[in-house]
Order: sequence, then structure tokens, then C-alpha cells
Amino acid sequence: MTRIPAILKQDETDLLADWLLTQKTVAGPKGRSKPEAELREQSRTFLNLLQEAAQTGDITNLSTPGWKPVFDFLTSMSTERAHLGYSPAETATFILSLKAPLFQRLKSEFKNDPEGLAAETWAATQILDQLGLFTIEVHQKSREEIIVRQQQEMLELSTPVIQLWNGILALPLIGTLDSNRTQVVMETLLQRIVDTGSAIAIVDITGVPTVDTLVAQHLMKTVAAARLMGADCLISGIRPQIAQTMVHLGVALGDVTTKASLADAFAAALHKKRLMVVESKA
Repeated sequence: MTRIPAILKQDETDLLADWLLTQKTVAGPKGRSKPEAELREQSRTFLNLLQEAAQTGDITNLSTPGWKPVFDFLTSMSTERAHLGYSPAETATFILSLKAPLFQRLKSEFKNDPEGLAAETWAATQILDQLGLFTIEVHQKSREEIIVRQQQEMLELSTPVIQLWNGILALPLIGTLDSNRTQVVMETLLQRIVDTGSAIAIVDITGVPTVDTLVAQHLMKTVAAARLMGADCLISGIRPQIAQTMVHLGVALGDVTTKASLADAFAAALHKKRLMVVESKA
């Protein structure tokens, strides 16, 4: 039988005070530390859940149902701290900093029983280490989800579709085209074609550093998808270096109209729509 549940219950007030003091002495994220009242409430809640789990659950097996409220709390806490910018180590410190005050009470409880102290210390270490590792796992998963979402948002922001004229769209591309970005480009362009009823779309690759066989394939997929939606595509931004590279690689864009600049492509699009821009004499 372990004395840990009894110690958590009978020394709860003093244990909480010492634990809060320990947390303050541990370096935390600059500018992201929690308010003292919020940290106190969070720590008190965890201690209560830990005490209940230690009394009703199997202290040697944290996978039992009695420990579920503890893991639910740590999941919420770790996710919140991941969004606030805490590092995995700073998040795990919330749990691991409880070791010092708990070990101090075990030492006092078993001052005349070295073997009992060793056994209790080992049991407490296993519990807190497992809970600390769990917070790191949840934190890492949350950060990965945040990064994926941010990457998706950046892809969407980096593929703006601009309406140059009634029925004429422009899609300026900046950076490298890969499979994921091509999918976003196609979805964004096709949706704008539907929304505006445009018949011409200009894909400008001035900001694309290099065009190789793979990039050309991605461009052709975008052009083919737009044609299926009833829009004709033009590709602008074919710089001399890119033209030479494409010739050297044997890359062919088929019957797609290409222009050196966006201005030339826009003029060609106006011509296709039988429109003309003239200089005002006013």
C-alpha cells in the first residue's frame, strides 16, 4: 500500500503553496507567464484530480479509467499552452516541478524507513514522469496541428486571384510550385472562375524562381482544370532564363498562350474579348 494518496490529501494546502513557489522559481516563457491567480487555480484543480485518481484508480497503472479526468485536464492544459507559445519543456515543467515538494513530504513521512522512502519516491517518480511525458506528446501534436494550419493559411494567402477586368482574372504565383500548392492554386482559381463567370485567366509566374519539368506539369494541370470550367488560360512571366531552361529540358506547354509579362498577357486577354484600352485625351 502506498502513502501517496494520503499525503496528497492531508498536505494539500501546504503542498499547493510549495508547488506554486517552485513553479515561480523555474524559468518560464518571457511575456507568456500565466497570472498568479490563474496558475493557482490550475494547480489546485490538478492536485484535486491527482488526489482523486490516486485514491480511486490503480496508482501503478495510469491507463485505468480512474485516471481519465487527469489526462483530460492535461490535454486541455497542454493544448492551451501550445497555443500560447510555451515550449514542450516549459509545459512539462508544470508537472515535473511537483516532484520537489512531494518528495520533501515523502522524506518527512518516511524519515525512519529508508526502504519505504525509496519505494514511495520511485512510485511518485513514475507517476509524475508519465504525466509529464504525456503533456509533451499533447503539446507536440498541438504544435504540429498549428503549423499545418498556418502552412495552409499561407498557401491560401500566397495564391490571390485578382479580377483585372470583367471576365479576366489574374493569378500571380510567388515561390515554388509543389503538389500541395498546385491543389490550392487550382481550387482557388476554379472557385473564382465560378464566382465571377470569367472566361480568361492569366497565370503569372514572374515570382516563380525556376520552371522545371515538374513545375511545368503543375502549370498544365492548372490550365487543364480551368479549361474544363470554360476559361481560357494564359501564362505570363516567361523570363529569358526560364525560356532557356524550358527549351533545354524539352518542356512544352502545348497550345497555351505565353507572354513575357503580365502587361502583355493582359493586352492579349483584352484582344481575345475584342476590347481595347486607349489613352484619354482629357
